[in-house]
Order: sequence, then C-alpha cells, then structure tokens
Amino acid sequence: MVLALIFLFTVMGPRNAVPASVSGSPVCLANTRTWSFFCLGSRIREMPTTIPGNTTYIMISENGALEQIGACAFANLSRLAEITITKSKHLAFIHRDAFWNLPRLKYLTISNTGLKVLPDFSKINSAAQNILLDLQENIHIEVVPCNAFLGLGTESIRELALNNHFPDSRFLMGNQMLSHIHGDAFDGAEGPVVLDISRTALSTLPESMLKKIKSLTAISVYSLRRLPSLHLFTELVQANLTYPSHCCAFSNFRKNRLVKHSLCDKPQAHVDEPQYFREYCKVQTEVTCHPKPDAFNPCEDIMGHTYLRVLIWIICILAIVGNSVVLLVLLTSHYKLNVPRFLMCHLAFADLCMGVYLLVIASVDIDTRSHYYNYGIDWQMSVGCQAAGFFTVFASELSVFTLTAITLERWHTITYAMQLERKLRLRHAAVIMAGGWAFAWLAALLPATGVASSYDKVSICLPMDVETPLSQGYVVLVLLLNVVAFLAVCACYLRIYTTVHNPQVIAPLTSMSDARVAKRMAVLIFTDFLCMAPISFFAISAALKWPLITVSHAKVLLVLFYPINSCANPFLYAFFTKSFKRDFFVLASHFGCFKAQAQMYRTETSSVQNGNWTPSPKTSDGTIYSLVHLTQHH
Repeated sequence: MVLALIFLFTVMGPRNAVPASVSGSPVCLANTRTWSFFCLGSRIREMPTTIPGNTTYIMISENGALEQIGACAFANLSRLAEITITKSKHLAFIHRDAFWNLPRLKYLTISNTGLKVLPDFSKINSAAQNILLDLQENIHIEVVPCNAFLGLGTESIRELALNNHFPDSRFLMGNQMLSHIHGDAFDGAEGPVVLDISRTALSTLPESMLKKIKSLTAISVYSLRRLPSLHLFTELVQANLTYPSHCCAFSNFRKNRLVKHSLCDKPQAHVDEPQYFREYCKVQTEVTCHPKPDAFNPCEDIMGHTYLRVLIWIICILAIVGNSVVLLVLLTSHYKLNVPRFLMCHLAFADLCMGVYLLVIASVDIDTRSHYYNYGIDWQMSVGCQAAGFFTVFASELSVFTLTAITLERWHTITYAMQLERKLRLRHAAVIMAGGWAFAWLAALLPATGVASSYDKVSICLPMDVETPLSQGYVVLVLLLNVVAFLAVCACYLRIYTTVHNPQVIAPLTSMSDARVAKRMAVLIFTDFLCMAPISFFAISAALKWPLITVSHAKVLLVLFYPINSCANPFLYAFFTKSFKRDFFVLASHFGCFKAQAQMYRTETSSVQNGNWTPSPKTSDGTIYSLVHLTQHH
C-alpha cells in the first residue's frame, strides 16, 4: 500500500509532488495540487523540519521506525485543517510543543501508536467549530490529564473517540489501558457532543464532560459499573452501553428542555423536519438506550415489591432467631448427645445459613433501593454475592439431606425398635452427615468457581445460569435429587404410620393418638411439599429452557416458599418436642427463669431413672423416643 501511494505521487509529475528531505533521504512527499503532505513507510525516523506553509492535510502512517515527533513539527500552519498520525506502533513520544498555532485545525487523529502519555494540545489554539478528535487504539495511554484539551478552542468538540469499531466515524476507543480521565480534562473546550469510550478501562466519567454529550457509546467497558447522576446528561439522546441494567436508569428518565430553538415555532415543523423536531423541539425528550434489560435482570430492585421487602425481613429474623435458639439449647445441654440431637444440630445450622442468606439479600435490597441499576453490576460481581449464593445452595442441600437423614433414622428406629443390635449409633450418624456436608459443599462450590452455572446471573445470587450443557445438567441434577429426597421422606412417613398400627410391632395406639400421629406427619410432609414442589417444578422447567415464570415471579417463590422449612423446622423438630422443652427450661433456670417448669422436667427425668417410666417409640411430638406413662391393658 505504501509503495502504491508513493508510485501515485511519482506519476503525478514533478510539479505536483515535491519530496521533503530528512538527512538527505526523500521519504516524505508534498502534493502542491491538493496541498497535502504524506510521510509513509518504515524508513521515516523523524519528521521533516520544513512542511509547506499552505498545507491543509498531513498524513503520517505505517512508520515502524518513527519513535518520536519533535518540537514545532506542526507549527504556524495557518491553513492546516487535518492531521492523521496512525499505524506507528513505535511512536512513544510527541513533544509538548509539537502542535503550535494551528488556527484552522478541525480534524485530529492519533491512533494505533505506542504513546504512553496524551500529547499536549494547549498550544494549538484552533478557532474551528465542532472539532473532531480521534484518539483510538493507543493501548498504552492510561490517563487523560487535567486541561488535556485546553488548546482546542472554546467551541465545542463535536466527537471525541477513544475506540475502534466504526472506521467511518471519528471516535477515545480501543485504549485498553485508559483508566482515568481527569475531571478538568475539558477545561477550556466545550463538549464533546459524541463520545465513544468503547473497549477502554475507564471506571468513572468526569462530570464536566457530560453536559454537552448527545451520543454516548461505551461498549465492552466492563470497568464502568456505575453511571454518574442522570441529571448531568442534559443533552443525551442516545446511549450504547455495556450492561443492560444501566439502561434501566434511562427507562423512566425524561429531560426537560428549558430552551427551544426559534425554528420550533414554525407551523408543520414536526412534519417537515421530524428528526430535527424530535431532537431540538420537544419539551421532554427520551433517551434511546441499548442493550435492553433481559429476562434475568429486569428493571426493578432486588425485592421488586414492598410486601416482599417486608416479608423477607420477617422470615429471615424468624429463621435466624429460631435456629440460633435450637443450636444454643442443644449444644449447652447437660444430657448425652444422641443421634436425634446430633442430627438436629446439623439441621439447625443449615437453616441458620439460609437465614443468613436472606439477611444479606434483604440488607443489600435496602441499601440499593430505587438505585439498583447503578449498583447491580458491583453487587452481582462481588464476593458478597458469591458468598450469599454459596450460603443458600449449601444451606438448602444440607437441610434437605439432614431432613432425609432424620426421617430415615426415625423409620429405622421404629421399624427395628425391638432389635437393639440394629440401633443406629452416633458414629454411624457422623459418617452419614460427613457425606452430607461433602455433597452440600460440592454443590455450592461448583457455581462459585464457575465450573457449572454461576451466582452472578441474577440479583438474588442463585445459580440460574443454564447456558452451557454442563450448567444445565448441574441445575437439573440438583433439583431432581431434591425431588427424590422429598419422595423418600413421604415414603418413610407413610411406612412409619403403618408401622405404629401394627400390633405385632407395638401395642396399637388409641384413636386419639392415631389422629395426633397422622396430623403431625401431615404437617411435616406438607411443609416439605410447600418448600420443594413449587421451586423444583418451575426451576426444572426453566433449566430445560421452558421458563413458565419470570425472575420477578421467582422472587415471590424465594421469599414465600424457599425458606419455609428454615422457619418451620425449629418448631416441628425442636420447639414442640418434650426433650427440647426440658433442655430449654433447664438452661433458662440457670438464668433465674422458668424454675418451676425446669424442676418439673427434672422430676420426670428422675422418675424415669427409677424405673417408673419407659420409652415408647412415638412420633407425634417429633422425637424418636418420647417419655410416655406406661398404661396397663386388661
């Protein structure tokens, strides 16, 4: 390409192409017909000292040997309108006095160079209007300093580009190391009107440069996670951003135009010039923004409704307080740690983790209320969201596993009540729960490490990413295992109910006891069903890419159904049992409370030890062995 251009200038004749010598080497050409000046090719090591004074266009391109541009390289060129410096990857330095007194300069392109510092434009002193400045693909520039564009005149900078996606436009994009634009970078120059910062590392935008912007392009700027105040975008009509959630900021945003152009008063102005009328004459203008929010991140807070915001606080407090009390009572009890109590400790811990997850989600919701669009990316990409997601999956799977283990232990104990050699020992339960912890830990760790699914897909930090087959298989497998666990619980309770009516196993219960046993089992199964059925059904359909509900509706399931077991388990498996009441009152008596009740339970325990009471396998109060008085049958 370089040889072709040189050949073109050569065949145009000696009167039109004048070589400019540098140390005796004719490497730059001045075209006297078009008043253009070209320096092309890898032989150029420095700029010529003399450029014709009537030059209007300068192009420096494909100069692999050019490392610097010295002082006054472009000085006192009164007719110069455009400078293009491109494809010079070894160009690392431009002298601060290189651009000097260029009153008509309107187009300045410095792209695809090795510059590490933005050149000094303060001495250009251009009087041109709507200056276009293109600084794309300078990948080593990290900072735009104070007063960087001071010399570009008091008229507006029409387009400022810091990228490279649109070669037919002049756009600061593609500068992948550019991380900061000084707040006073645009002092002395109005604008820009069009700003493209795509594929840069910017994390903030200076407020001083936003008031004149009509078009903002920030594609693949993943570090720009928060937008400035919307009221600073007084002229913005179009935005192409990186994150869909940022477009939520503009969905209900309307700008009031304080001053209208005089042409807006012409009759039929909206018909004759519809685009002009839409941009300059409307009292209120809307912002066209892309990309649009997707189904996983709708334009709403984490808790989209007020009633959900209230309920999640109630449920998380119940779960945390209830399970903390259970753990405190069981771990401080003076009685021997048996299998049921051991399993209950694990269940309470799992449900406590669920309460912590709900507390984290509720707290972030309050903190980001009405402005989640500006904090959503930070939250979903944060360690906090990863930890919250880990907590909820770990808690959910450990709770389901422990509930299944408790139910199986009840069934085994009642079925083999008279065979003491088959009694489940504490060491057996410890091995079983070690397996449960390993499974829950693995299930929670896979999305956190990105192996299968991820926690950053949605604001509630659940593993809803099913884009890859591995992620889809992971979600479906976990949900199916939960369904299998629920069916196992139902089967065990049905077997327990039939066993307690078998006179060959144990003396039949009275009709009142039968009703009480059936009622308690129905409550246990019903709470499990409420917790697991809606979640599993809708989640499996979504995992198979047949979603039946939106993420907004899924949040209702999250608050109303997902944590049901975490709130109900302390009551169904602890608070309503006689052994827990005994431990609770004994613990409270040490602090001067419930002394009478504690003494009553101590008396009952003493009677048992003296042989007046006998254990009976009864499930109605939620324990494996309840202490019931022996009744003689005649």
